[in-house]
Amino acid sequence: MPVKTILVPVDGTDASARCLEAAIHIAKMHTAHVEVFHVRSDPKDAVPLLGEGMSGAMIEEMIELAEKEAGDRSGRARRLYQAALKAHDLPEVETPQKSTTAAASWVEVVGREDEAVAVRARLADISVIARPTPEGDLPSSMTLNAALFETGRPVLVVPPVPFKPFGKKMAISWNGSAESARAVAAGIVYLTLADTVLAMAVHSARTPPTAARGLGEYLAWHGIHAVAEPIEPEGQTVGQAVLGFCASHGVDMLVMGAYTHSRVRQLILGGVTRHVLENAEIPVLMAR
Repeated sequence: MPVKTILVPVDGTDASARCLEAAIHIAKMHTAHVEVFHVRSDPKDAVPLLGEGMSGAMIEEMIELAEKEAGDRSGRARRLYQAALKAHDLPEVETPQKSTTAAASWVEVVGREDEAVAVRARLADISVIARPTPEGDLPSSMTLNAALFETGRPVLVVPPVPFKPFGKKMAISWNGSAESARAVAAGIVYLTLADTVLAMAVHSARTPPTAARGLGEYLAWHGIHAVAEPIEPEGQTVGQAVLGFCASHGVDMLVMGAYTHSRVRQLILGGVTRHVLENAEIPVLMAR
């Protein structure tokens, strides 16, 4: 499916600035529209967190403070958007129309970011969201999980490193799962434009070393020449082997299924998705 609509949540932070750069990069590759989406927090949501025993005046003061913080955050996000329009000479387009260039628009709503993104992203071809970091806040992690679990759409996870163009040397982490299949299907439009595609399968109890060969044959029907790369982990976890391969081969974008084991199992025991979400330093296209 062609990429025509890209959703990128922004909050004015450096992480959202990198996501916006990545979204614009995709938009220029595919002549697509970037919807820059800001979710302004509702100050009333802070009231249940204040606890009992607080006076009406104290609650009112807390709400006023929350309103000011939400306004400041919205202002930073809006300035980030306007600076990106200027830096990339992007036209601002509010309604659907045939275009020969990338474009963007601003949408702002009030609510919780994870809930709003879960709804809005269902009508986007891809969402671009920052990879959570140990220093990051809980809402950012909740937004990514909502995009992965509740939208039925692919997500580009952007690493916490300075932006670099991507999509020229791509790798696919293939284990034959339904989630991997969805990721490959979502990635076809990007893989078609890549100079190099590496189809890797890390040998494990559920993935034979020959699995990458079948993926290469499938991609060939789409006109994509993929080099099959069977990988022996040699004492590493699958996640370590995947990211190690990407680093050693100069891969600039990874395609993989998300949470091919249950989410609870990965949270408790670890897993490929968890390792990649904690350590990837390149954009990762995920689908579930």
